[in-house]
Amino acid sequence: MSVNDPIGDMFTRIRNGASAQHDWVDVPASNVKRSVANVLLHEGFISDIKENSTGSHSELKLRLTYGQDQKAVIEGIKRVSKPGLRVYVKKGEIPRVLGGLGIALISTSQGVMSDKEAWKRKIGGEILGYVW
Repeated sequence: MSVNDPIGDMFTRIRNGASAQHDWVDVPASNVKRSVANVLLHEGFISDIKENSTGSHSELKLRLTYGQDQKAVIEGIKRVSKPGLRVYVKKGEIPRVLGGLGIALISTSQGVMSDKEAWKRKIGGEILGYVW
C-alpha cells in the first residue's frame, strides 16, 4: 500500500501504540524515519530501536517508554509540515514546544534534529512535527 505522508504515518503509529499501551511499534523503515527515531531515542521518548530486514523491505521496531504510573512518556505527537503545506523556519524562528517541555523535530541541511540542537547549531529547516 502506498502512503502519501510516511512521516505522518509514523507519527500515527506511535500515537496509536502509546494510547493502546503497546511495548513495541512497527514502522516501515526509511532513512528519514531512522533519523526521526534516533532523535526520539536521544530525547528519551522511546527506549530502543531495532531493525528487521525481510527480503525487499525493512522495518523499524520502536520500543515506547512508559513512566512509573504506566503512562506513556509521549503524551502527544503532531505533524506540522505536510506534503500539501511545507513549514520552514529560520534559525531565529525555531518554536519552543510547551515552554521547552516538548521538542520540535526539524529537518535541516545537517540532518534531522531536535529544536534544541538546531538552536545550538544556529540553523533552520523544515519543521516535521512536535512531540510532548
